[in-house]
Amino acid sequence: MQNVFVCALLIIGLLCQAPASADTSNVDPAVLAAQKQRIDVIKAVSPSVVAIFGGAGDGGGSGVLVTPDGYALTNFHVVSGAGNFMKCGLNDGKLYDAVIVSIDPTGDVALIKLLGRNDFPVAKLGNSDTVQVGDWAYAMGNPFLLATDFQPTITYGIVSGVHRYQYPAGTFLEYTDCIQVDSSINPGNSGGPLFNDQGELIGINGRGSFEKRGRVNSGAGYAISINQIKHFWDHLKSGRIVDHASLGATVATGFDAKVDVAEILEDSDAYRKGLRLGDEIVSFAGRPIRSVNQFKNILGIYPAGWTLPLVYRRDEQKTKIYVRLQPLHTAAELQEHVSSPKMLPEEKPDDEDPKQPKMPIPVPHGHPAPPAPPEQYKHLYVPKTGFTNYYFNQQQQERLLQALHAHSNFADRKGNWTLIGKLDNGADFTLTLADKGIGLESGNDVFLQSLETGMPVDEPPGTGGLLAALHHFRLLLSGQTDRFTDFYYLGSEPLDGKNEMVDVMVATQTGTISRWYFNKSDLSLRGCDFYLTENSEPCSIRFEQFRTLNGQKFPGELDVQYENRPVMKLKIDRLKLETTDASGK
Repeated sequence: MQNVFVCALLIIGLLCQAPASADTSNVDPAVLAAQKQRIDVIKAVSPSVVAIFGGAGDGGGSGVLVTPDGYALTNFHVVSGAGNFMKCGLNDGKLYDAVIVSIDPTGDVALIKLLGRNDFPVAKLGNSDTVQVGDWAYAMGNPFLLATDFQPTITYGIVSGVHRYQYPAGTFLEYTDCIQVDSSINPGNSGGPLFNDQGELIGINGRGSFEKRGRVNSGAGYAISINQIKHFWDHLKSGRIVDHASLGATVATGFDAKVDVAEILEDSDAYRKGLRLGDEIVSFAGRPIRSVNQFKNILGIYPAGWTLPLVYRRDEQKTKIYVRLQPLHTAAELQEHVSSPKMLPEEKPDDEDPKQPKMPIPVPHGHPAPPAPPEQYKHLYVPKTGFTNYYFNQQQQERLLQALHAHSNFADRKGNWTLIGKLDNGADFTLTLADKGIGLESGNDVFLQSLETGMPVDEPPGTGGLLAALHHFRLLLSGQTDRFTDFYYLGSEPLDGKNEMVDVMVATQTGTISRWYFNKSDLSLRGCDFYLTENSEPCSIRFEQFRTLNGQKFPGELDVQYENRPVMKLKIDRLKLETTDASGK
């Protein structure tokens, strides 16, 4: 009897093992290897995927962590209406508080910061420019807000298109140079990551083409390219409402199938640099232009204020210029856009079937008032007009000013400054910087710029406002930034469109504007561009050969340019500083 029982167990055991053995033995090893690779990639990247829930407990979407200290990317339309603080779940099963950092309403991108750790798992950023049609793509996130256990949903498919462009449709949203995938993207996937088969982040899922009556994926989803977000990264960390760019000109396809300038604003930098109506756009930002869509795709991935190379052709003659991009919107337009619920992106299908059951999709507006922020974190949100969260801008200002004043601290030298040296033509000069005016004397030439009228009445000709620019310089070095009408961290950009990346601080006073450039590697001050008015040609000053003068680092040379040509070079030999101004304050 015992032998019969043992035999029966063996038979049952063999029967149970037989199907599994047959399944694996007949599977091509390459298929098993591919399966294992998929599973390994998913395991590796899942910890960085964020399930976002609105602070009031309804709505939400997806996101992805990109820095160990908690910065995570998502969509603007996910965080709009979610409140300044939200809850975020990770696949470790834990729920974290998060605070809004900044929004990009045009690009449909938002930056949030998860709180409570400095060792968050992060996604590795890929290069979306190398993505090709047919590449495998993983879309991950929180579709239909079903990831209440915070385990991300994974869909797998291929890249079905690259360099897609979608016009704004009743909103500011403009998807440029985006990645189209057939990986299922549904409501709630918004803001989640798109990974390649190496587990690298190549995009942020943002839009889908939905079946009208089912509100389900139809096999066409769109991800914002990660390379676009790289351009905007420091702008997003500024806590501002970030804007996109305009060339100040529109383009159209001509009869010869070339892309020509159709309209151009005469106060645009492109016009000042020589671009005219009818010129053919040959290349932009180093990429050849063969269609209007291609031009829009390239323009849309750069922030306002960047300087980019542009090659145009006129009468068979090609000319290369460097053009500073102007804002796509006014500050008032952006503020109105983010403040008005009717301007928020609409996620409803075109024609909902009332017979269909309602799905728990994220609603980007119409939420009840969010709850009070967590007591321990409420100081991390500072409201200010024009900013999403001014707290993060303050942090960036402090970072750069601390670096500046570590080498050049003139906080106790707020009186008159006198700079003595030689011009590049060998002539002696004396430059005096004071609160009420600035004077430059060289031989028989004397210029005195009053600072009380705010009018550039006596500037050295052809400089674009050199003396007024140096007034801003004195205020910056002496720590008197509170005397500017406005002072903030902008983000980063390549210096002059062709040099190293620099952090940018902006100062305004009586209508004049100065942009201050700090090398991103060592945070040294590289120079400034000064504008007498918003759309004027800047006086560009670049600092060279820093020396120790009066015990502090000070530029030994000021290289001045205007309208892309050298104007003068001031070589400083002596620096005399007073502790107080003439009034004795």
